This record gives sequence, C-alpha cells and structure tokens, in this order.
Amino acid sequence: MNAYHHIIVGAGINALVCAAMLSRKRRVLVLEREAVAGGTMRTATLAEGFTYDPLATTFVLFMASPAYAALGEALAAEGLTFAKTAHPTGVLMVDGRALALSSDRAANIAAFDALAAGDGVRHGAEMAGIERDADLIFGLFNNRLWSAATLKRLAREAMKRGPRGFAAFFGEALVTNRRRLEHDYGSDLVAALSAPWPLHAGLTPEQPFSGKMAEVMMFALEAIGAPVAVGGAARVAEALVRVIEARGGTVRTGAEVAAVTEAGGRASGVRLATGETIAAPSVICSVTPGQLYGRLLAGWSLPEGVTRDVRRYHRGRADMQLHYALKRPIAWPDASLADVQLVHLCDGVDAVSKASNEAERGMLPERPTVCVGQPTAADPSRAPAGQAVVWIQLPDCPRVLKGDAAGTIETPADGRWTEAVREAYADRVEAMIAAHDPGFRDQVVARRALSPVDIEAMNVNLEGGDPYGGWCGLDQFFLFRPFANQVNHRTPAKGVSMIGASTHPGPGLGGMSGYLAAEALT
Repeated sequence: MNAYHHIIVGAGINALVCAAMLSRKRRVLVLEREAVAGGTMRTATLAEGFTYDPLATTFVLFMASPAYAALGEALAAEGLTFAKTAHPTGVLMVDGRALALSSDRAANIAAFDALAAGDGVRHGAEMAGIERDADLIFGLFNNRLWSAATLKRLAREAMKRGPRGFAAFFGEALVTNRRRLEHDYGSDLVAALSAPWPLHAGLTPEQPFSGKMAEVMMFALEAIGAPVAVGGAARVAEALVRVIEARGGTVRTGAEVAAVTEAGGRASGVRLATGETIAAPSVICSVTPGQLYGRLLAGWSLPEGVTRDVRRYHRGRADMQLHYALKRPIAWPDASLADVQLVHLCDGVDAVSKASNEAERGMLPERPTVCVGQPTAADPSRAPAGQAVVWIQLPDCPRVLKGDAAGTIETPADGRWTEAVREAYADRVEAMIAAHDPGFRDQVVARRALSPVDIEAMNVNLEGGDPYGGWCGLDQFFLFRPFANQVNHRTPAKGVSMIGASTHPGPGLGGMSGYLAAEALT
C-alpha cells in the first residue's frame, strides 16, 4: 500500500489549499524545495522591528474565494486574522490630485459625481452589473470550465438571456479598459483610479477583457477591501500548514522534487534531488509548464504536440519589488491617502499603456506605474509605533533588458538585470515618491529592492520575474490555459495534475486552482 494517496509538488497558496482540502479524506504529502512553505507568501525582517512581505501581501482574491469559504473557520482556529482599512485603493497623479476608493459604494458614487457629473452613477451601474452577473462571472472563475456544472450554468444563462443577450454578454466582456475609461468616465481622476488595475491580472489597457477585469477588481476592492494578514503574509502559509497537519497531512520543506516517476504508463510517485523515491498514484504539480514538462516529466513519453505547446507558452511581463522601513508614514500631498492600502502613482490609461508597452519591448519604463502598498495602515504591528513599512510593486518590468526608455540607465549587452540596474531603477521610483513627499529620503531606515532576477531566485515558478504564471491574453486564458488542448487541471501524463497560476483561473493569491483540482480528485 502506498503511504500517500497524493503527493503535491510545491507549497504556494494553491498547493496548500489543495492539500488542506484533500487531507480531509486522503493521505497527502506536500514537498517544497525551499526552506519554508508558502511560495510567494513570505515574511521577513527588513530592519529591527520592521516586518515586511518580500513578494505578495494582499489577500482580496483569497477572501473572496470558495477556498476561503471552505477553510476560513479552520484557519481562524489556528490564529490567522486579517486586517484592512476603509480605503483599499487610491490614485495620485503627477499634479498632486488624488482620489481614494472607499468600501462604501454610496460614498464612492457621491465622490465620483462631484468630480464629473454622471461618473458616480456610471460607477454604481457597473458595480450593480457585476452583482447582477455574479453567478456567471464568478461561476466561470470559481469552477472547472470543462464540467457539467459549467455547461449547466451556461445553458441556464443562455435560456434566461436569449441567444442575442447571451452573445452580447461575452461581447461586452471583451471591451478593453481603454475603451471603457475613455467612453464612460468624464473625470481623468476617476479614470486613473482604475486604469492600472488590469496590470495586476497581467493585462494591459488595450487587451480584450481588461475592461471587465477592471470592473471586477473594483467590485472586489469595494466589497472586500485589500486585506493583509496580521503579522505578515507568511502567517497564512503557516496556518494552512497547521490545518493540513491537523487533518493528517504532511508538509516537508527542503525537499526538491527532481522527477515524477512512472510505472505502467502512469504516475507512481516522485524522485527527490537526493535520490529518495516516494510512492503515490497521484502527483499534483504546482509549477509552470516549463518546470512540469521540461524537468519533472522530462523522461515521459507524451503526445507529439506537448513540446510545441511548451515552446510557444508565452511568459508575462516581469515584476519588481521595492521595500522600505520608514521613520514615519509617507506624507502624501493629499491626506485622504494616509490609510489607503494600495496607492497607484498613475496619470491615467495613456501612462499605463506607455509604461506597459515599453516593458513589453524590453525597455525600462521612463515613468513606471507604481503601486505603493501601506500595510502598516491596516496592521501597525509590522513597525515600531509611529513608523511604517512600505511595500512597492512595479507590475510592468521587462524580463530581458533591451534598453532604458529614459536613456539614463545603462543596460548590459546580455540583457540581464544587474545589481547596478536594479538600484538605479529603484532610485527612479524613489524619486517619483519623493516628488510628492520631499522629506521621504530622510525617513528611510532601510531599503531593499528585488529585481526580476532576484524574484525568480526566491521562487522557481516566477520565471524571468513573471508573477502571473504566463501571459494572460485570451489566447492563453480560460479554456486555453495553459494550452488549448488541456482539460481543466489534467495533463497528458496519467495520474499527474497541474495547478498554480499557469492554470485556470490564473494568477493571484486566490488558491482556486488548488481548490478546483482537489474538488475533482476527491
């Protein structure tokens, strides 16, 4: 008899959610190559008394998911708590104008209408539209697409809406964020508030579905906020591990899987880099296609088209992180941003488009879209009294450097990120903040910048610094993620399943691919 029913490779949020769900009825082993479980859920010390999350920090997708609905009570019993403020996001433009989104829809409607007549009404109509279509929208994100349940949901919606109305829903869902903002909002400030948000789903303003994704994100932020884990993102991973172990599962760190083993044409377990073999009839891999087919299944005989699919799998843009320990919070020119958890420095859809296009072409953006996280606004335990931690994400960086759009940073001929490029680019971002808070540099206790190369070194799945698990355009999303011929989380290798950001429903700290795979395997 095998010691385990399922072996899960990797210990990010999807792997841990999958293990927590499966361990209720099955013997589960999680194997993680790093010294700690959690994937992008990490917490460390930036300076004495300052706690920060080097990679991911916000759990809005997780708290909105069926995964949290199923596990939230057990996680709370393990001491996990979340915190948030009344203002999940906001925007600050170059000229100093600012706008914060409230968790109160009526307040948002009033604030938007005060900036441009009708903007608030349109925002309210968008949010009501998401509520009206919630069963279909979230049903597609939160279920296996190739399933009887999804087919029934689509049939029910087609009957309710009629053929033309059903087709119209999907046609309208393809609207770009540029088109949505330019035609629906009169205030450039209101438009700038949601202009950057599709970037966090790996989309640019001109890509199909970016408009609907922006609406969904604004809806989630307004309804749920931008919660952070009290004490740091690693507390979520630690609580999930305790839930798994309490249910009889096992989590091993420092255990790198070298290959999925095969017997009789199906999975028989795994072989570790140390040579140790562990038997199980089901192996679930929370990895990218390159990791799965290029390494873990390298010795398997697979269908002819797999090699082509892996070769053509397109990575997304890279990410960069910048972290500060500060003697005081940022002194924003508009006091309404003081408790905003995620502030974008952004001048609207044109600025977002320009920066993302420069990154797509391998250039360091002249003026990047900057997401400034203020976790201590919600969780003051992360810094000494009156001081602050700042978490900064640059969601539009080039994986391979071809130059600098501003012409001031020299990039290496081999296209690799170096420490010198990283720090020079971090200085550019710091200058953007200091332009709004002239005393900012005097408040710095410590700074740590993480380039795409540094990020990949922390997590092998973040290939080239891509946090999205691959390009999120429609040709590599929904039914076609990761490949057009893959069905749900099954792979061509019998007994091997694939989860993670490279599979449906895509990137983000939601845990849903792990949840859906567990649902199918239970």
